[in-house]
Amino acid sequence: MNQHELEKAVQRLADIEEIKQLKYRYAEICDDDHNPDRICSVFTEDGVWDGYEVFGRHEGAAAIRKLFVGFQEAIDFSRHVMTNPIITVEGDRGSGQFYLFGPYRARKTQRDFLLAVLYKDEFERQPDGKWLFKKLTADIRLLAPRDHGWEKELIHQLFG
Repeated sequence: MNQHELEKAVQRLADIEEIKQLKYRYAEICDDDHNPDRICSVFTEDGVWDGYEVFGRHEGAAAIRKLFVGFQEAIDFSRHVMTNPIITVEGDRGSGQFYLFGPYRARKTQRDFLLAVLYKDEFERQPDGKWLFKKLTADIRLLAPRDHGWEKELIHQLFG
């Protein structure tokens, strides 16, 4: 590997790590009571948050902030555990896939539930070198209430 190839490889790894940190910062903002005042700091001005038919499509900073005001009103507790990152980078564009698994509590009903989401995201490097979300896509894969000893029933079903 020559010097140029080595520099390219190191830059690619640095970009991937910065994108991971961006996703983890997103999770931390969500766990900060879905902070609507902080969420736009991780999106481009024309960024998109797309939750398909469950949460809808929200384009631009004002729409994403409004979505997070709604999340703040609806969700009393959350822990966004991001796993299994698969990230590609080409120049100033990147794409990634992450899984979310976490516990939540609804604010009004105080019901607990588990949520699993497949995120497929697009990223863009800004002129200052900072990576931001261009598009975040959240595909809900599991929404399971924990009422009535759900965890004991699940263990019984699995192990007889």
